[in-house]
Amino acid sequence: MKNSPKRKHILITGCSSGIGLEAAKLLHDRGHKVVASVRNEKDIKQFNDLGIPCVILDLDCDNSIQQGLEESLSLLDGRIDALFNNGAYGQPGAVEDLTRDVLQAQFNTNLFGTQVLTNAVIKVMRQQGHGRIIYNSSVLGLIALPYRGAYNASKFALEGLADTLRLELRGTGIEVSLIEPGPILSQFRANAFAKYQQNIDKTNSAHRQIYQAMENRLTKSGPAAPFTLPASAVVDKLIHAVEAKRPQLGYYVTFPTYLLGTLKRILPGRALDWVLKKISRGEQS
Repeated sequence: MKNSPKRKHILITGCSSGIGLEAAKLLHDRGHKVVASVRNEKDIKQFNDLGIPCVILDLDCDNSIQQGLEESLSLLDGRIDALFNNGAYGQPGAVEDLTRDVLQAQFNTNLFGTQVLTNAVIKVMRQQGHGRIIYNSSVLGLIALPYRGAYNASKFALEGLADTLRLELRGTGIEVSLIEPGPILSQFRANAFAKYQQNIDKTNSAHRQIYQAMENRLTKSGPAAPFTLPASAVVDKLIHAVEAKRPQLGYYVTFPTYLLGTLKRILPGRALDWVLKKISRGEQS
């Protein structure tokens, strides 16, 4: 695809590991002009080794978003054909143990910063007359599981913004898609465990016995859930969203997403709750 008219200029957030790193590598290998973004300086070296431009872009800081976007545009010749909103983290903990600051931090990264960047990129895409905005959501933007309330809420909100934006951008040439993965091999659990240790007071929680099982899941090596797929499974859907003449509105990834997305449509609320409680009890055994 190198030097092809189909070559896309792509900005990706959250590229230090996992899905973002794999997306940057695979899209670069397909001949697209990719700029990866990371939050910390230490994560840039791996991209230098790969020959992929990388910028600092911290979704918690509007100045960093602006500077990161400006640098990205200079590297992408002033054009962004696709934005992959991948940067996010998960804050574990029972809802009643989440303080205002902890909830706000979860939304600052997963929702507010993501949309600040997206709104700035939309201005570029409007001038171009085209673009693709792809949000990496989650099966937890479709259904809720216990002890993930902050993350659940951020992804439900992200899906609401994405669906609204798609309607508002109709006729502009800018397409909006959602990718909804289930369990994926990445550093997500390790990062979530660090946030749990930092922000949850388990000693004084009514949920302290459950937290022990949650800690076991978050620190387990290898896949912690059935049907876990590698990050490349998400990138396969991303490639379609970037390259297809007509991208899909939503992309399910992993069997749990297909199953739970279907059950949400066909089951009454209490029946779905029973299924979700069974799943969560299985995690705590």
